[in-house]
Amino acid sequence: MFDLKQKQKDAKKKQHQVQVKEIKLRPATDVGDYQVKLRAILKFLEEGNKVKITLRFRGREMAHQQLGLAQLQKIEADVAEFGVVEQAPKMEGRQMGMLLGPKKKK
Repeated sequence: MFDLKQKQKDAKKKQHQVQVKEIKLRPATDVGDYQVKLRAILKFLEEGNKVKITLRFRGREMAHQQLGLAQLQKIEADVAEFGVVEQAPKMEGRQMGMLLGPKKKK
């Protein structure tokens, strides 16, 4: 009885709770800042967490939503070997969001 409870306790300790981490960007995010955000995304995916990428549009940026979509597609291409898109980019008010999940380990 005691051994069974001990095994269950050990198994529970070894479980990993998947969290959703969020990275916020703007359509005009420059190359250096983009690289910093990309490193954070890759770190989260390697840890086994999901990553929600939010692109916030302000003012006249709403007229150029294709720039935001292009940036999300660039992120998708850059993290292709580490993660997969679980939710395609879509507009929600003034924000465009996309959800990435870690690739399954073989």
